[in-house]
Formats: sequence, C-alpha cells, structure tokens
Amino acid sequence: MSESSAALEFARYVLEQICDHKSDIQADQKDDELGTLISVQINEEDMGRLIGKNGKTVSALRLLVRAMGAREGKKINLKVLEPVAK
Repeated sequence: MSESSAALEFARYVLEQICDHKSDIQADQKDDELGTLISVQINEEDMGRLIGKNGKTVSALRLLVRAMGAREGKKINLKVLEPVAK
C-alpha cells in the first residue's frame, strides 16, 4: 500500500468516526506533478463536526495527512468540497 492511499484510507476512517451520515462520505485522491490531493465530501449536517471549533478539527486532520506524506517525502493535501445536501 502506497503512502498516499494509506493517507486516503486514514482520512476516510477519521471521517467515518466523526460523521453521523457515513453513507454520504465520499473521498478520492488525484496525483499530479505537484503531489497528491485528497478530496472529501460529506453530508451538510456533518460539516460542523468536521470543521470543529474555530476550524481546529479539520486543521488537525490536514496536518496528520500531510505528516503521513512527509514521512515518505511526498506532498499530500486535503480539500473539503461543498457538502451533499439531503
């Protein structure tokens, strides 16, 4: 398992623990010359939990994903897309 797919699985696991609407979680990754971008999309009702107070939860998740890539000398970023409205 490559480091970037491990980071994707880690992000998906954390989102499953945070979110109430687990079936609405979508996470994918795209690799290019700049690095890896992990894009996540969750239910609109779970956005407050993901962002956290003053954005601390999402910042911590981004930091951990970047650290996973840094261990292998790769650049990995996490992007939160507009929520799924239900």
